[in-house]
Amino acid sequence: MHLEIITLEKVLFEGEVDSVKLPGTKGSFEALNNHAAIISTLDEGNIVVKQGTEKTNFEIKSGIVEILKNKMIVLA
Repeated sequence: MHLEIITLEKVLFEGEVDSVKLPGTKGSFEALNNHAAIISTLDEGNIVVKQGTEKTNFEIKSGIVEILKNKMIVLA
């Protein structure tokens, strides 16, 4: 799945990932390859990006995520 994490200042991350854990406003959730299409709001918390055995954390205050056809865009 292709992931982009974008803020007003810059692109924090862009690349292929195995999974992403997100702090949704109604509870955290995880997105994997071939996830159903979704648009959701995000609360303050950590986005955890997994690429193979490596995990990377991005702390956000709030945001929106869109997942469509194996492409995820996070606006934070």
